Amino acid sequence: MRTAIMRAAAVVRTIAIVAALQLLVGAVATAQVIAIKAGRVVDPETGTTASNQILLVEKGKFTAIGSNVAIPAGAEVIDLSALTVLPGLVDAHNHLALTYKEEPERNSYYITSMLDPTPLRAIQAVSNGIQMLAAGFTIIRDMGNNGNYADVALRQAIEQGWVPGPTIIPSGLIIGGMGGQFAPTPEMARDHRIVYPEYLEADTPDEIVKAVRQNALFGARVIKICVDCKPWGYTADEIRLVIREAAKAGLKVEGHVQTVDGGKRAVDAGIWSIAHDRGMTDELHKQMALKGVWRAGTETPISLVGHTTQQRYDFTVASLHNAWENKVPLTFSTDADYYVPGKTRGEVAIEFIETWKAAKIPDVDILRAMTIGGYKVSETEKVRGPIRVGMFADLIAVPGNPLERIDALRDVRFVLKNGMVFKRDGVMTPAAFFHGGPVNGWNVR
Repeated sequence: MRTAIMRAAAVVRTIAIVAALQLLVGAVATAQVIAIKAGRVVDPETGTTASNQILLVEKGKFTAIGSNVAIPAGAEVIDLSALTVLPGLVDAHNHLALTYKEEPERNSYYITSMLDPTPLRAIQAVSNGIQMLAAGFTIIRDMGNNGNYADVALRQAIEQGWVPGPTIIPSGLIIGGMGGQFAPTPEMARDHRIVYPEYLEADTPDEIVKAVRQNALFGARVIKICVDCKPWGYTADEIRLVIREAAKAGLKVEGHVQTVDGGKRAVDAGIWSIAHDRGMTDELHKQMALKGVWRAGTETPISLVGHTTQQRYDFTVASLHNAWENKVPLTFSTDADYYVPGKTRGEVAIEFIETWKAAKIPDVDILRAMTIGGYKVSETEKVRGPIRVGMFADLIAVPGNPLERIDALRDVRFVLKNGMVFKRDGVMTPAAFFHGGPVNGWNVR
């Protein structure tokens, strides 16, 4: 009898343990659901706001959005009812692995490239990426000047789950004629080769093809070329060759342009996007609007002292307004690759809204450039960016409403990236992003 009782007790204990485990597993599974209570949700594309919304997130994606969405039992509830929720921001032209500064290189990134080895720059890129994410930038197009593919390494590290950061769209090395954007002496360029690894020199059709293929092989997601960094530059036919070769790998092409003639050649060739505004004219803007060429104007504000002049700034403001009037596809792009004492990289980037305000661009159109335009130029709009069911769950939250006052974006209180909380109540909480090994496959190159 005693043995039977002991056996029965053991069975009861086993059943209890199994039941407890089942409850625990069920609780863990349910806890994977995040329910966000949003006071307001902004849709930048339509320029509208929906009040009192519930957003459900599971396995890193939005699964339900609406005012009458039921919150599942056991879901983690995040109360953002006092804030405005909107999609993450995009910087369509940055260089996270480059930070030139007054000390010691006197703001010369040529010297930076000689002083700082790629491994060090890659570590700095991680820091800059975290700073950008904290400021609300969930996607960055990283457009060269990253040493020996530090931008691709950063993308891999973020996608592997090792470190937090924005979604990176890297270009790899900038492709250009001999010397790239530098002006090396013969000894530097031919013997000591102190122009590398910042640029891939490509002066002939064969070299152009090989340069594009090298970047694609090593993990680029967009190709960047120097259209006119040297007086001879690339012809329209040579740019078309770059575009054709990049298309084989499913990549688009951005051109660094600094002259009107270079801009004309790039637009004539059918380039995807143009960086900087020095070569922009009213006529060229009209052609860009007609052909759908994106403008990544990198409009430096006068408030970042030492990085533009009043004359240059006045041109930038007028050029940006002209582009908007001509309905050119616009992106928010900064080229913010320098250190400003007292500011994070994200704070430097967000300062560029001052130029857009000076150009009298309506707040809704500034926000569209910072979101919708960024998703489209980055080619993520079908999988990441907009707050829609089935999309990766990236969003930010701010006090106020950026549709009414774009400066509301200066105070990002909450950041969600891939369905994980990165910033809450204005404080970074990145612990969930750090892992000892890959979480998305061992090789995501």
